[in-house]
Amino acid sequence: MGAAKVLVKEINHYLEQLNNHQKKVVLSVVKTFAHEENDWWDRMEDAAQESIQRGLNQLKEGKGIPHEEVMRKYEKWLSK
Repeated sequence: MGAAKVLVKEINHYLEQLNNHQKKVVLSVVKTFAHEENDWWDRMEDAAQESIQRGLNQLKEGKGIPHEEVMRKYEKWLSK
């Protein structure tokens, strides 16, 4: 049985155990997920998106500092 079919079977099993009020709540949550079109990136402010994109571009250009180097530099403050 495929993973999706197993999930549907399990969901149906639990739905059968819910009262009508609980089923309405579950339906509301499912509808919310079904109508959600934007991901977290789209909900982020333009300034934050631009800042992240600027950083990614810098990394592509080789302007980044490796994580290990940063950790060595600030190790004395992290060990306190």
